[in-house]
Amino acid sequence: LHDFIVHNPKAIKLITMNFNPIQQSNWSLIATAILSVLFSYILLTHIIKPKKPTPPQAKGSWPILGHLPMLAPTSTPLHKTLATMADRYGPIFALRLGRHRVYIVSSHDLARECYTKNDVALASRPKMLASQHLGFNYAMLGFTPYGQYWRELRKLVTSRLLSSHRLEQLRPIRTAEVVDLVKRLGLGSNQSAGRTLVDLKREFLDLSLGIIGRVVVGKDYTKEDEKEEGRRWQRALEEVFYLFGIVVVGDFVPWLRWVDLGGHERKMKRVNKELDEILEKMIDEHRARKLNICGDQEEKDFMDVMIKLLDGTKLGGYEADHVTKATVFNLIAGGSDTTATTLTWTMSLLLNHPNCLKEAQAELDLHIGKDRLVTEPDILNLPYLQAIVKEALRLYPPSPLSAQHLAVEDCTIGGYHVEKGSRVVVNMHKIQHDPKVWDPEPSEFWPERFLTTHKNIDVKGQHYELIPFSAGRRGCPGTAFALQVVHLTLASLLHAFEFSADAQIDMTESSGLSNMKVGPLQVFLTPRLPNHLYE
Repeated sequence: LHDFIVHNPKAIKLITMNFNPIQQSNWSLIATAILSVLFSYILLTHIIKPKKPTPPQAKGSWPILGHLPMLAPTSTPLHKTLATMADRYGPIFALRLGRHRVYIVSSHDLARECYTKNDVALASRPKMLASQHLGFNYAMLGFTPYGQYWRELRKLVTSRLLSSHRLEQLRPIRTAEVVDLVKRLGLGSNQSAGRTLVDLKREFLDLSLGIIGRVVVGKDYTKEDEKEEGRRWQRALEEVFYLFGIVVVGDFVPWLRWVDLGGHERKMKRVNKELDEILEKMIDEHRARKLNICGDQEEKDFMDVMIKLLDGTKLGGYEADHVTKATVFNLIAGGSDTTATTLTWTMSLLLNHPNCLKEAQAELDLHIGKDRLVTEPDILNLPYLQAIVKEALRLYPPSPLSAQHLAVEDCTIGGYHVEKGSRVVVNMHKIQHDPKVWDPEPSEFWPERFLTTHKNIDVKGQHYELIPFSAGRRGCPGTAFALQVVHLTLASLLHAFEFSADAQIDMTESSGLSNMKVGPLQVFLTPRLPNHLYE
């Protein structure tokens, strides 16, 4: 560099023209030093220093669209398509979706890295059209970006609704709704000479909405005078889960958003309008009820709590009623869908494996007898029933793919560099079917594994081989509540009825955010307890 400057005086002529020979010599040395530093920096950062390895990218990327065409709806659910790709590309691989890079994680070891050492780096959510329109402009707890608003809202929900103390207070509601279901089905069977055809999927959807409705907004949607609004909720929720689960081109190729391919954004706006009308009416009813009640009033539901706590304030820049709507909707959607989906798959599996069903009933008869109905404290004495639920959640998690995690900083997963701004999705379905973990027969329904080889594994987000409710700080806060409802409902029905079906139950999975079974679950049931217990 020194020789270059000495032999090319024109390169520094303008700088050195006003200096004497000594000053020119000094300036030449300074310039040499500066250029040497710059050259060394370029050498170290671009030539000598190796490029950080990144996960392998799947083949088949299109110009502009990337891998978006591969994710178009087909008869094969997306989580199974991604599982097949993981067999080819490994436990972490990249998809290019428009301008965004998405990493698919498919092993429990890498999931552990995501939810422990990278938990903060991956705690945020990308801004998607569904989160904007159906998530009340990103105010919904499950899809809002990570930050102060999320922390304050999650603290409010967990302390006021989902704490251990509060869940215990809600036990009478859970019990009353489940007992009502048992008695109603039993009465119907007795009136039809002992054998009734029932769509259990519909019954589970009604039960789940009935319980969460009473807890969150004080409405029992199983009652006749509330059924119309309950059906309206269910229709809206069905569309919400579908729209949240599809790939919208405008999310990944913004300049194509105006085209609205498939009309998805238009549908989102329509569903949001309907949800807003339902929730606005509820808030008005709660405020009117508060004005009309004097003296002591019965225990408040969660909407009452939110209206009182947020009255006249803003949270995260959102108006109080806006936060209330978003949060109530989030709780109703998550609380009703998770339990109904899990119960539907569990009963479907048991009907296709009658020996397991009989084993569960034998356990119930041994510990409870036939002179009373099941109560929540009985669940602790039913290890086989708990194993059945774990196995059902392993095979058919309510959401087989995690929500998208937005990397807010560079991080490393499995030794690979994951850059800031990229997205990470964990394939729970693939992890929970891993033959290295779940042999023998990872695709078979075998509850006994949770009493033997996997007896110390639970579903609460601490064992990354089994994370049906996700894990980390963005894991489902309602896991305990969902399990309480599932265990009590399943135990009560198996104890109270004999079940049969005319044919093998179809186990086709749906597409979308939720993994609900396609089609009804029609079964015949017959009471197996004394008649007076159904009265």
